Amino acid sequence: VQLVESGEGSVQAGGSLRLSCAASEYTYRSKCMGWFRQAPGKEREGVAGIDSEGSTSTAESVEGRFTISRDNAENTLYLQVNSLKPDDGAMYYCAAGPCVYCSGGYCYTASDEIANFGVWGLGTQVTVS
Repeated sequence: VQLVESGEGSVQAGGSLRLSCAASEYTYRSKCMGWFRQAPGKEREGVAGIDSEGSTSTAESVEGRFTISRDNAENTLYLQVNSLKPDDGAMYYCAAGPCVYCSGGYCYTASDEIANFGVWGLGTQVTVS
C-alpha cells in the first residue's frame, strides 16, 4: 500500500480535524500530491494540491479554511481542515503523481491539463453535523 490516509472524524459545524496521508518514499519523492473529496451522489472534486517544491493551492470553496502541507522528513501529507461546514462532509482521498504546478485545488501538467494522479489512498471519512 503506497498511500494511507488517517484522521477521520465526526465533528460539529465549526470544528476542526487534521487529516494525514502516509506515503512510501518512492510515492512521495518528487511528486505532486493532492487531497480530493467525494460526497454521496456527487462527483469527486479537488480540494488542495501541493507540488514537489511545496507550493500550494486550495479550491475556492475551502480557501482560508483548509491548509495543505507536507513533511518531507516523514513522507507525509497533511490537510488541516478548520471551520467545517456540513457541505464539507465527504470521503477524503490523498493522491500523488507528476505535475508542473498546482492551482485552485488541482495540479496540472505542462500543457495545462489536470494531472493524472496514478496513486490513490483508500480514503478517510469526514462527517460534519
